[in-house]
Amino acid sequence: MESAARRRLESIGRHLLPPRILSRDLHLNPVSLTESNAVGSSPVIIGGMILDIHAKPFTDPVPGTTKPGEVQYVSGGVARNIAECMSKLGTRPFMISAVGFDMAGEMLLRYWKSAGLSTEGILQSKSIRTPVVSIVFDSSGELAAAVASVEAVEKFLTPEFIKQFQSYICSAPMLILDANLHPKSIEFACQIAAAAGIPVWFEPVSVKKSTRIATVVNYITCASPNEKELIAMANALSSRKQFKFHCESTKGQRQSVESLFQMLKPAICFLLDKANWTVLGGCHMNLWMKAAP
Repeated sequence: MESAARRRLESIGRHLLPPRILSRDLHLNPVSLTESNAVGSSPVIIGGMILDIHAKPFTDPVPGTTKPGEVQYVSGGVARNIAECMSKLGTRPFMISAVGFDMAGEMLLRYWKSAGLSTEGILQSKSIRTPVVSIVFDSSGELAAAVASVEAVEKFLTPEFIKQFQSYICSAPMLILDANLHPKSIEFACQIAAAAGIPVWFEPVSVKKSTRIATVVNYITCASPNEKELIAMANALSSRKQFKFHCESTKGQRQSVESLFQMLKPAICFLLDKANWTVLGGCHMNLWMKAAP
């Protein structure tokens, strides 16, 4: 019997890929068959590999002192997380990222290799400080504070570095970019994909970085914002900054999905209207919503 995961993957494929490319054929890209035989055709994902440090106290944190609790090291980074999930669905993604020779970098690469995934596109250098995000939660698991040190993604994943893997991008069924990348790198990767007819998935990462879609919107096939990122994206493309989002709760209960979409509908329609509906093999721009943290 076909698994639920497989059915969901097929559904996503029907939305994201041109009609001539079936999701069951993600390993094959008819646009560039000759090159894919030589290089291999895998989804290409460019962005951060980040070590997340999660600290959760048993009772609510108090400024100026320590509290008993749990601290965990977690492999993270939006691009890395997507790649890992894809690998667990049976795809062999090609990851382009950067880490250092420090403890965080060694930990991330050790896990990556243990999963049997390629490290060819991952730059490791003594001059790189591996991206790390330190997160403090409250006792209920909600975010209380966080510090992110992810400058290496912008600094080292340059257009020049990405160009080394142009053949992989041109033979991929899809290119996925996370917005931790420098805007010039995002644009450069999009241009490579557009020239080869490759669909591009833009993952906004955060409210602030989601606005980086502004210069590449006509290249994007799919975006996956949460509510706040979606509003930020729409405002980045609107000269009037007209879109707002207020998530109100009643007696601890969030608004219904239907009411949220009604509230977000103007921004969604605006984004879809701003996208180039004929770019990349006729794919429409799709918005896949994820829940805001």
